[in-house]
Amino acid sequence: YIGQAAYISDHPEAYSNPFFNAVPPGMFYPSLVVAVLAAVVASQTMVTATFQLLSQIIKLSYFPQVKLVHTSKIFHGQIYIPWVNWLLMVGTIVVTVAYNNTTKLGQAYGVCVILVTFITTSMVSLVALIVWRVPLLVVLLGFLVFGALDGVYLSSALTKVPEGAWFTLVLAVLLSSIFVLWRFGKENQWQAEASDRLAPSEIIDWSQADRLAVRDIVPSLRFTHTFGSAPISAIKGMGIFFDKSGLPNTTPTVFVHFLQKFHAAPAVVVFFHIRPLSIPTVPMGERFTVNRCLGKLTSNVRNQFFRVTLRHGYTDEVVDQDLGSQIYEHLRSFVIHEGALTNVDSFLKGETADLAPPALSESTLNSTSISPPQESHQEGGTVDRITEPAPSSQQSHSNLVHQKSGEQQEHVRRGLLSLVAAYEDQVVYVVGKEQMRIREVLGCKPRGWCRRVALAAFLWLRSNTGSKIANLNVDVDKLVEIGFVKVI
Repeated sequence: YIGQAAYISDHPEAYSNPFFNAVPPGMFYPSLVVAVLAAVVASQTMVTATFQLLSQIIKLSYFPQVKLVHTSKIFHGQIYIPWVNWLLMVGTIVVTVAYNNTTKLGQAYGVCVILVTFITTSMVSLVALIVWRVPLLVVLLGFLVFGALDGVYLSSALTKVPEGAWFTLVLAVLLSSIFVLWRFGKENQWQAEASDRLAPSEIIDWSQADRLAVRDIVPSLRFTHTFGSAPISAIKGMGIFFDKSGLPNTTPTVFVHFLQKFHAAPAVVVFFHIRPLSIPTVPMGERFTVNRCLGKLTSNVRNQFFRVTLRHGYTDEVVDQDLGSQIYEHLRSFVIHEGALTNVDSFLKGETADLAPPALSESTLNSTSISPPQESHQEGGTVDRITEPAPSSQQSHSNLVHQKSGEQQEHVRRGLLSLVAAYEDQVVYVVGKEQMRIREVLGCKPRGWCRRVALAAFLWLRSNTGSKIANLNVDVDKLVEIGFVKVI
């Protein structure tokens, strides 16, 4: 660029085509090859940058979720967005046909470049002031120096707006409007969904179930007083509720509406969250994490509640026809491991004295009977202390340890039997179908109408870009959709 400017200063007539006019005699075709190769490199840079910028914008919730294709297992950030690639091709052809000469294209390109330079100077100044904590006077001095230079070039480039540079500004305004519109709609959606972000203890009254379990009564769950204290029936089978947020202390919205609509819950409830990672693959043994989100191993109730998180890389195929059996196997392993950890925990607390922590064998877990401790009855009168020597304190402690171990193994066996029975009955995948409705605003205020138009555009974009339930690669005969409406 500097060489072309120097050549124009000596040869003003070369302004119409400075690059090729400055080429020495006999070097036209080699220069043409270099120019074409430079255009290819520049176009590939622009395409790649577009993919990367759009992926970052999606993560910041300024654009709808679209399909991202990772093209390399070595370079994790190398992505490809099919529809954006096609859109860029169509846009390039349309712009080339519309402008039909390189002069107008150059003017539009010049406004774009210098505008980006000025915006970059402004953003760096803000980062230096807010993030780097550079003194205000230093930031102001740097901005005045570089901003003044960029401002001079920008003011010169803006004079070309009527001659074709208007296209750059129109495209920038259009894209910015889409980004701001989507973010505005998402913030209203999050605000409407906040009422359903409840902890499980705010919905289900677990205290009454624990009190009845102490008296060897198998209780059914109940709603809390806030939700009417109605009983919750137990349904046979395992229900896998897809959890969009994956927050550990909240209940999936789809499960809240399932309870409110049916006043029932499956025998085994699984809150299932899929968490993608920006790596190619996750080893099979590290993909699933399981924990119990309601109750405990010793809870004697008809329902079991688990939270399962599936972490996967961008090359892993995770949701398939075998998903239910995979979740079941991990739940079974978790229940067995949970029982073993409970015994070890008791051992570390000193409850087992000098004894080793009892292990949970498969034969114990599969046994169907546990011998109850023998009760001693005293029929009155005096007791001869010589004929029946009292057991030592170590023997009594040992008997107590084995009794607790037997009770613990009974809880594990009962939990496994409940899990197996639920899995054999049926496995159902439950997903939420959220519909949104714009809140009616009284009066004819301009602000209210602008908000309504913006939200209507957001809902149109959402309905045409959201993933469909049919895209889930699971057995459709086991798929249940729970619909609910949110007012925004």
